Amino acid sequence: MPSTGAGLSQEYFRQVVRPLLTARAPGIDVAAARLGSGSDVLGFDDAQSRDHDWGLRLTLLVEDDRAPEIDALLESELPETWQRLPTRFATTWDPVVRQRVEVDSAAGFATSRVGADLSTRLMLPDWLSLTGQSVLEVTSGPIFHDGPGVISQIRERLAWYPDDVWLYALAADWSRLGQEFPDVGREGLRGDEDGSAVIAARHVRTLLHLAHLLHRRWPPYGKWLARSAARLPGGGALRIALHEVLHARDWRSRQAALADAAELLATTQGEQGLPTMDPATEPFFERPHIGVREMAELLTAQIRDPEVRALPIGVGTAEQISDNVSVLVDPALRRRLVGG
Repeated sequence: MPSTGAGLSQEYFRQVVRPLLTARAPGIDVAAARLGSGSDVLGFDDAQSRDHDWGLRLTLLVEDDRAPEIDALLESELPETWQRLPTRFATTWDPVVRQRVEVDSAAGFATSRVGADLSTRLMLPDWLSLTGQSVLEVTSGPIFHDGPGVISQIRERLAWYPDDVWLYALAADWSRLGQEFPDVGREGLRGDEDGSAVIAARHVRTLLHLAHLLHRRWPPYGKWLARSAARLPGGGALRIALHEVLHARDWRSRQAALADAAELLATTQGEQGLPTMDPATEPFFERPHIGVREMAELLTAQIRDPEVRALPIGVGTAEQISDNVSVLVDPALRRRLVGG
């Protein structure tokens, strides 16, 4: 049996699902992939991942309104087990024991994840309402076969933000850093090491998000954010700096490590052909604290689209506005956050 969920899905399609379709629905044109939810879609699954929602899962994309027909066929004709694994099982989001080949059209599947109509041009509220995780559930997992070619086209459309939206999101992360960066030292100087550490941890999450944006990579949700960042170019050095932030025993060491991480990303920004500052941090007035220079303003000055320029500086995308899971998994609530 393959050692990864994606490998298992591929063999399940090749050895079971495709032969069944060939025999019972000859001529049908499908795309097969492992998309959607699950650590195996991101390539992060391990032995522990198998205790829930892991198994014979597959995404089967069928055009021409034939998805209900194919879903019913699979429910009726799939064997009870394959490779000693059940083909029908309950999940955390659905207690019904049924087959877990998710059948949909490519556009229907993608819209269910990102919450935007991908049959038309994405507008600014659409881009702002996306989360990295929602896009990764469409773009990250492996495609085993794409007969119609529709899902590949959709993945190309979701490859990355338009440039001006990208600049706006980058500026929002720098703005968020700047707002509370000196408070790491301020709380420490007042003897509140716990308060200093809490604020620093918030900055670590923002820096991890910013690192993904700088490399044009969609950031996953919190559980995988640091692990994903470690895979980015230069991710090892960033991880060391952020490790020092999280393990610092005093505020001076903590703010120094935080500044090191910010400088690493400011350098990366320049390497990506974007305007930056060297250094990106500076003393905060007469106090022994560190602040962030006008990195956000530097980026927003590059925005040309008048609609994006009119957005409030420093607010950002839905996942920059809120980290509330109940909100971020709901496309309608995400759109309300960004005014869509």
